[in-house]
Amino acid sequence: MYRSTHVPINRRSLLKLGLAAGGAALAARYSFAAPAASQSRFVFIIMRGALDGLSAVPPYADPDYARLRGELAIAAPSGTDGALALDGFFGLNPGLQFMHEAYGAHELLVLPAVATGYRERSHFDGQDVLENGMTQPHATQTGWLNRALTNLPSANRRGRESGVALAQNVPLVLLGSAEVASWSPSVLPDLDDDTMRRIADRYATDPLLARRLAEALATGSEQAEQASAPTMASEAAGGQAVQPVARSTAGRYTETVRTAAGFLRRDDGPAVAVFDTTGWDTHFNEGGAQGQLRTRLSVLDQSLRTLKETLGDVWPRTVVLLATEFGRTAAANGTRGTDHGTASAAFLLGGAVAGGRVLADWPGLSARALYQQRDLKPTLDLRSVMKSVLHDHLQISAGVLEHDVFPDSGTAPYIAGLLRSHEA
Repeated sequence: MYRSTHVPINRRSLLKLGLAAGGAALAARYSFAAPAASQSRFVFIIMRGALDGLSAVPPYADPDYARLRGELAIAAPSGTDGALALDGFFGLNPGLQFMHEAYGAHELLVLPAVATGYRERSHFDGQDVLENGMTQPHATQTGWLNRALTNLPSANRRGRESGVALAQNVPLVLLGSAEVASWSPSVLPDLDDDTMRRIADRYATDPLLARRLAEALATGSEQAEQASAPTMASEAAGGQAVQPVARSTAGRYTETVRTAAGFLRRDDGPAVAVFDTTGWDTHFNEGGAQGQLRTRLSVLDQSLRTLKETLGDVWPRTVVLLATEFGRTAAANGTRGTDHGTASAAFLLGGAVAGGRVLADWPGLSARALYQQRDLKPTLDLRSVMKSVLHDHLQISAGVLEHDVFPDSGTAPYIAGLLRSHEA
């Protein structure tokens, strides 16, 4: 079993820490040197659709990786289209150039084999658990981040709203009694394949509606092919053209991150921003070092670069958490993609992150190591990461985190050292 030499961690020690309870034992688990309270900024980016963590963070040195992944495998850093080197075992997808630079600048912490407590395969339920902070879907109508903001220290409240949602609707993670602002992007997101399949399923029992939808989809597909023809031609000539969908997504992400930075830079603005990214449900033609997933990762990566540049002198006090509802199958399916799985990868990015490290208790990819003989097994609870950031960065008290924000999370202990130490 591989364990990162940068951040030693194992399930036994996590569980032992997680069982500590009450009084001095609880307080002893939470110790940090925090930045000045009013200076901290936090951005939560939800990667809706279930990111393939084995492609975003390929464990190229795992002896079972290449065999299991087949054509989806990404080669070692020295190979053609190889992974971007991290620690000699893990790499980053070649589309994540800025994140790789951030890793080298000690501003990125990579978290493989991570998951919430959810173990089924429904996008809706998985996203509900990701946002509600509980162990079951639909257990509450409030989100973990709003519950945290309700208990934000007064010194960290700079304006009337503590958070801002950059979306058509305020997501569950920010619903609750704490007052939050919202902003809707002018560029609407494209409907992804998974959404279209759900619409088709809904219409399946009505012959007329089903036929009309099929006709509309066929027309849209034909138009998309015509629109992308010049792009494909330029690629064949050796150009670096981007498909129309990628251009649309890039424009939406750029607008969103610049607006988010504008809110966070204001003296009386919110301390927290939340927005979605989509398109991670790669059932078909996912690709490996090249293909649709790399393209989407590259678009996201460029938006993160824009976020850093736009935040400017606020970036050193910023933490960005990128997480998804669950992972994808370890092996490819019959349509050169991956199906719904369990563990994925998450990332902590920002000037306040103690980065340049991989936090991994790697379970391996052998047949015996896989969860339910098909998925990467989770070894890190995402709530541990969330607890640690909220405590060390936003100064949410240990008691509030354990009892109000993430109830029933004793097996998801606080992890020290994820963030840099700053003088108050």
